[in-house]
Amino acid sequence: MTPTTSTGSTLPRAQLLAERAFSTLEKFLHIEAFSGVVLLLAAAAALIWANSPYADGYHHFWHTTVAFSVGSWSISESLHFLINDGLMTIFFLVVGMEIRREIHEGALASMRLAALPLAAAVGGVVAPALIYFAFNPSGEQAHGWAVPTATDIAFAVGVLALLGRSIPSNVRVFLLALAIIDDIVAVLIIAIFYSGGMDYSGFIIAALGILMVLGMQRIGVVSAYPYVLPGIVLWLGLLQTGAHPTLAGVVLGLMTPVFAPRTRAHPLEVAGKALKDLLHHTADDKPDPHHLAQPLKQLKHAQLTLLPPVSRVQMALHPYVAFGIMPLFALANAGVSLDGIDLSANGSMIVMLGVLIALVLGKPLGIIAASVLMVRMGWCALPPGVTWSGVCLVGLLAGIGFTMSIFIATLAFTDPNLLGAAKLGILLASLSAAVIGLAWGFIQGRRKQPDVT
Repeated sequence: MTPTTSTGSTLPRAQLLAERAFSTLEKFLHIEAFSGVVLLLAAAAALIWANSPYADGYHHFWHTTVAFSVGSWSISESLHFLINDGLMTIFFLVVGMEIRREIHEGALASMRLAALPLAAAVGGVVAPALIYFAFNPSGEQAHGWAVPTATDIAFAVGVLALLGRSIPSNVRVFLLALAIIDDIVAVLIIAIFYSGGMDYSGFIIAALGILMVLGMQRIGVVSAYPYVLPGIVLWLGLLQTGAHPTLAGVVLGLMTPVFAPRTRAHPLEVAGKALKDLLHHTADDKPDPHHLAQPLKQLKHAQLTLLPPVSRVQMALHPYVAFGIMPLFALANAGVSLDGIDLSANGSMIVMLGVLIALVLGKPLGIIAASVLMVRMGWCALPPGVTWSGVCLVGLLAGIGFTMSIFIATLAFTDPNLLGAAKLGILLASLSAAVIGLAWGFIQGRRKQPDVT
């Protein structure tokens, strides 16, 4: 049967084909494993590009300067900066909202449950640092002790998505919570040990952004767009402090309301009345557009107030983050050039091995040990649906260091050869952690046997 319009005319064939194509695409956009595949393909493309005859073009492209100017005011940053410090703020916003929702009604709803990812994150920082120190106790090599302490949220979550629905959703939440805490610790390490200190005047600007958000929430602003301005203020404040500005996304996400906004009338009642008005005004063959504007406005407002902002904004941003921002991030950061690394030079091999073993072995060891200690002591409990095999999976995937580890390495080493060795260790460790984590996840997904706590 050929579909027809409300007026009885037949839909054009091109429109029908387009509707089917977009419907299929929409289904793919909601499959997390598909987003993980796209992310890994982008990372593989970056590695191939950075180690091809066109490697110079790869590095030059991401360091292209992008400038904005209004009158006498101007700002210019590299394309790499705009992706890592700008667009990734939106990713952290989505992550922050997911954590906020879980704190309200999910796996992190009580202090006893929330304490576990905090302790696991601390264990996942301390153990790799100690293992690296065991390999590199002195000299310039010792400056890289923090390189294996970081987890790359984007890649770890992307690899976890490849396992699909065989992994309980709370395992993903646990990984997200742990990785965020891990990332915050990494930023603090950078600020304390790898910088000249923080510019505390930036916190005044950041506080102004937070106050603007609170004020807008207080007066009942429900649309997400007005919050862009205070978000920019918060981002600029954190940038001035010397902290990683993407943390502005986490702060905004954690501030997003988990309850639907209060209204004079129930949103469904407003929507019902608006629909009746629309039916009444469209009864004529040529309805007056001015008569339709008000009920359409009421219908849109009812839509905004029906869902809690933490759910509505997260669902709206998810496709753009999963299939736009994260793959672009991978393409800009995964291109580690292997050319010119001399492992026979003094200390290079030990640095590479220290980073590799600390990430692949130290991360899961620290996370699992801290989790077991906290649960056995009765100070916290495993989240619902999370077994010890799930904790092991999180520990293995936390060994994916990539971007933050590479960034710390650039701050830790002035010797180009030591820096190259550290990057090689990060690359090998991240690949190994991803493969081992996937293998462990597939095996546990097939067994589906609950562990005894």
